[in-house]
Amino acid sequence: MSTENEGNEGNAAEAVPSVPSAPPVPADAPQGSPGSPPTPAAEPVAEPPATPPHTPHAPHTPPPNPHAPQSAADANWPPPPPPAVPAYASHGAGAGGPAWGAPQPYAPEAPRRRGMGGLVAAVAAAALIAGGIGGALGYWAADRNGSGSTTVSASTDPQELKRDPGTVAGVASKALPSVVTIDAQGGDGEGGTGTGFVYDKEGHILTNNHVVASAADSGQLTATFSNGKKYGAEVVGRAQGYDVAVLKLKNPPSGLTPLSLGNSDQVAVGDSTIAIGAPFGLSNTVTTGIISAKNRPVASGDGSGGSNSYMSALQTDASINPGNSGGPLLDARGAVIGINSAIQSTGSSVGQTQAGSIGLGFAIPINQATNVAQQLIKTGKPVYPVIGATVSMEEKAGGAVISNQGVGGTAAVSQDGPADRAGLKAGDVITKFNDTTIDSGPTLIGEIWTHKPGDRVTLTYTRDGKTDTAEVTLGERNGDS
Repeated sequence: MSTENEGNEGNAAEAVPSVPSAPPVPADAPQGSPGSPPTPAAEPVAEPPATPPHTPHAPHTPPPNPHAPQSAADANWPPPPPPAVPAYASHGAGAGGPAWGAPQPYAPEAPRRRGMGGLVAAVAAAALIAGGIGGALGYWAADRNGSGSTTVSASTDPQELKRDPGTVAGVASKALPSVVTIDAQGGDGEGGTGTGFVYDKEGHILTNNHVVASAADSGQLTATFSNGKKYGAEVVGRAQGYDVAVLKLKNPPSGLTPLSLGNSDQVAVGDSTIAIGAPFGLSNTVTTGIISAKNRPVASGDGSGGSNSYMSALQTDASINPGNSGGPLLDARGAVIGINSAIQSTGSSVGQTQAGSIGLGFAIPINQATNVAQQLIKTGKPVYPVIGATVSMEEKAGGAVISNQGVGGTAAVSQDGPADRAGLKAGDVITKFNDTTIDSGPTLIGEIWTHKPGDRVTLTYTRDGKTDTAEVTLGERNGDS
């Protein structure tokens, strides 16, 4: 599992490739007469990303054989002239080269092989003849009706072009003005690009901790809105364990519109999702998908060697890439149901430092993120619910195993803590948290952190081969100590 880190492991220039100001332009078209063999075009040169855009090639047809027998089409229907090059073709790179999307040069027809080729030619000739008859009859009918055109123009009334609120276009249009692209530059030159969104009218921006970690202590943070206006920002508070941070715009504009917050507990698998962010620096990008799973245990790091974060995440197949971190995951109504935070990676290949979307993205449920944000705005520090026991972080251990000792040789079960009062001991294996199956320590922590201090939960555990339950009232820990 890799946090969809916005370039914190290197400098900003390496982590986020520059965005080309225009689409890549094909190389100059081959020169020479139509009958001469084409000269291979030089490969286009573009700024990185690591994977260049794929440009499809039109199929090439070889020149005709003058000695081949002519069909009716060959004898009576001359080949069409080369298509006219539109005006925009003159803006391509290179003298006379076709612009992006310009039609390819006309290539004469290939020589036909005998046998099956004759059948194809005969069918083509029949099609042309039928087309000619149909065209003549159509013209005769149009002339008899007194009409010179049968085309119908779409309405240009702006009211008819308005997108309904429930469509993806309608949701995106309403949400984009409240989403910002965050540029974080640390004092040591490290940094990257992420996303955030307007949390309230006072100018607070909600995002991921790992988006701002490199610039939190001594760096510079800016937030750019979809209209291009840029504002300085500062960190109000951040929670490494939750991977949540709150920023405040230094001079917030008037009329800020916070995104409406949904209820992530009511989300169902199969619900539609819309993600907004700046993947690889491409601001204001909108992608769609569904909720693929709920309560997915995810552990991720901030890319700087700091503490890991744990979440019981919403999984989505909406395309999420480096740069989407901190951006909103919306439902079909446009309400925020999560904060995009991490993506599954199959591993980086040689020459690549970041992985792209494979349809496995993870978001912090908004109910949890809201609780954290309110605490950060109020005190500047996070508050974590705890059971008062140290558990092993080994994956796939069949449960969360309470360690034999805690950090620095301390007791694994804090004296008079929640676990101690519930009768839990070192060596116990916690297999359920309420009704949720626990397969490892990170999964247990992720489930605990969906609750608040003071919540009462039921833990199922095994000891000496026997299964038992314990009622635990969650305690609290202040700060990221």
